[in-house]
Amino acid sequence: MKRFADLIKKLDSTNKTNVKVDALASYFQEAPDTDKVWTIAILSHRRPPRPVNTTLLRTWASELSNIPLWLFEESYHIVGDLAETIALVVPTSEKKTEKSLTQFLQEIITLKKKAETEKKEYLLENLKELNYYERFVFTKLITGGFRIGVSQKLMTRALSKATQIDEDVLAYKLMGNWDPNTISFHDLIIEEKASDFLSKPYPFYLAYAVENEISALGNVNDWSVEHKWDGIRAQVIVREGNLFVWSRGEELVTDKYPEFYQFVDQIANGTVIDGEILPFPNGEIGTFNDLQTRIGRKTISKALLTKTPVILKAYDVLEWDGRDVRNLPYDKRRELLEKLYENYLLNRIASDNTTLQLSEKFYFNSWTEAENERAKSREHRSEGLMLKRKDSAYQVGRKKGDWWKWKVDPLTIDAVLTYAMRGHGRRSNLFTDYTFALWDQGQKELVTFAKAYSGLTDEEFRQVDAWIKKNTIERFGPVRSVTPELVFEIAFEGIALSKRHKSGIATRFPRILRWRQDKKIQDANTLEDLKAMIPSKDKGNE
Repeated sequence: MKRFADLIKKLDSTNKTNVKVDALASYFQEAPDTDKVWTIAILSHRRPPRPVNTTLLRTWASELSNIPLWLFEESYHIVGDLAETIALVVPTSEKKTEKSLTQFLQEIITLKKKAETEKKEYLLENLKELNYYERFVFTKLITGGFRIGVSQKLMTRALSKATQIDEDVLAYKLMGNWDPNTISFHDLIIEEKASDFLSKPYPFYLAYAVENEISALGNVNDWSVEHKWDGIRAQVIVREGNLFVWSRGEELVTDKYPEFYQFVDQIANGTVIDGEILPFPNGEIGTFNDLQTRIGRKTISKALLTKTPVILKAYDVLEWDGRDVRNLPYDKRRELLEKLYENYLLNRIASDNTTLQLSEKFYFNSWTEAENERAKSREHRSEGLMLKRKDSAYQVGRKKGDWWKWKVDPLTIDAVLTYAMRGHGRRSNLFTDYTFALWDQGQKELVTFAKAYSGLTDEEFRQVDAWIKKNTIERFGPVRSVTPELVFEIAFEGIALSKRHKSGIATRFPRILRWRQDKKIQDANTLEDLKAMIPSKDKGNE
């Protein structure tokens, strides 16, 4: 544990990528193999389930620190990070631990099933034997919220430096359904086994957002264009009579989408499709809000399958006849995809012709034509357009140059700040997490509709924070209600009716566009204004 805590200390003390890579590479060269595997798992979001809820953790930490719970809570709200708060307030004893990272994680796994008294005893005993950074790491492992500014890509780069294995090969090895509690470092990283290939997806290729004028991309004839679908990015794999569905978050989600099992009989073995899982109620593409009814469900009932079926909107093929075809030009891969789709139509179940769909491609003669198609995006339930260079290979990770996402301008509305909460990290001493409301009942009532915590400059956040502290009406733990006075322009990507929200409306990716200091609260928009932005075909469900 000491070696891993020292690593976290080094990573936490620098913003320089090369320094982080060197620290990680040294660790991977020196640490025991079992600890290496767990470190890879932690940095690629494969943490054990949380054995203790944070309420108990805060209570026990305040007891061990011999401070009142209210004072611990206030300290937590100021610090902004529970693990850091506990690391700061728990006194360090002269006892030292010799346990490894692996030992701690195995104990944490078994802790989940133990009685509350045993959990408390274990936590208090171990917290007393750890120094500051060890306590910080230990608590992060307990809470499951291990975020230290190291991406999986950076970790893979360091692992490549330590092992001399190509980064792309490592990225491929680290995908898949492996368990850090049972797999060895040799099996995971060093050894190449044919059986590992059966279920493994390929690393996803990710696009950058268009940054400049679209004409800066050069000749429009060099590009293939399609809609950027608003669903769940996935790879669908058919190998040796088996089906595997992987999300972009590297989660195996095959059982979540039983509609796709038919592909085993309709698509040739040795095929990997890159596409988007989309809701398809009533025979047309639905909203992301519809898809959320399927996300996170442990079991998918027949009623839910009937109400919200899904389709795969296919836009690339990565494996054909058992061969990796990612290095072929995009146009060639598209030809294979279209051939695959023709075969699917011949083999599909007669009563079903929608589960696999081809993402339509466009070739334009001018960027103006492309812009006109982009303007229709919301009509097609898309977020904008994807631009793919015709001769581009399918690369690994986010790379600039060959794939671009050209999203439509966000929807916007002017809203009133009604609640505020302290931020996290470097903003933990400022109120930066805001709740916004719109007028209802002819400007008689403000109804909350969205939360946002990004979009202002540091100076604007400081100004709003100072105003909040002077204009607080009530306090609800870390939350403050404020005098309704400040107006902000809120941007969001999508909108849908929702019974889960007080306003009856759900917005997608809300964020602050600007502080409207030129407007009074009477100038803020109404719920009716917001509802008017909902596509007409969705209002029938109101």
